[in-house]
Amino acid sequence: MSEGRRKLALVLTTIAPMPRTPSSLSESFIRRARESPRRERVDTALRTLDVTFSLLFLALAAIPMLTIALAIVATSGRPVFYRGQRVGRGGEFYTMLKFRTLRAGAEDRLGPYLGDELVDRTRAERTTIGRWLRATQLDELPQLFNVLRGDMSLVGPRPIRPIFFEPLASDLPAYWQRLVVRPGLTGFAQVRRGYETSMAEKLAHDLEWIADRSVGLYLRTLGATAWRVLGQSLRGAFRPTKVD
Repeated sequence: MSEGRRKLALVLTTIAPMPRTPSSLSESFIRRARESPRRERVDTALRTLDVTFSLLFLALAAIPMLTIALAIVATSGRPVFYRGQRVGRGGEFYTMLKFRTLRAGAEDRLGPYLGDELVDRTRAERTTIGRWLRATQLDELPQLFNVLRGDMSLVGPRPIRPIFFEPLASDLPAYWQRLVVRPGLTGFAQVRRGYETSMAEKLAHDLEWIADRSVGLYLRTLGATAWRVLGQSLRGAFRPTKVD
């Protein structure tokens, strides 16, 4: 090989993209989710309902949300909102909004805890108004903006923090399928079993929604959620420290 060809081969070796293997197990799962067949007709109908209902709910909740924001500032200062990174459809990260219910810096102190230990530690970090917001689930209202933007759906698997995705994907081989749809403000697991159900049980409910999702199932889940939230709100209004 001539000197010129050797130099050209060296340059091409340097700049040509090399075959790339996934840098992590979760990256492999994310690729699978993005390549999964779409159910365009159903998903388009559900997206239309998401936009319609989120606009309606935001209009109805505007005054209560403003009142909550002022109460947070008056009792524990700023910020009003909690902003946390979550994994969305196809593995895309987004910023999820909630009314702040914990003391400042709580997420750093909670660290990489998950499951029952996270639940216990989170209770200890709640502010006075935060306990009431969690009991009534009104802290979730700002996620309607996430739904409107397309980060979330009203119904779907609850969003997960990126730090937890890798270990959960390793422990639960079907976990990647949650990334086929948008995460939801509510879901099967929350309606049926509550927030302290094991991750494996939650996944089973999430996979059922992903496989069977439809307009009818979406509407029934919203109805069941409204009934559940109404009951929790009534209990939380009187016993905020005993309701999650």
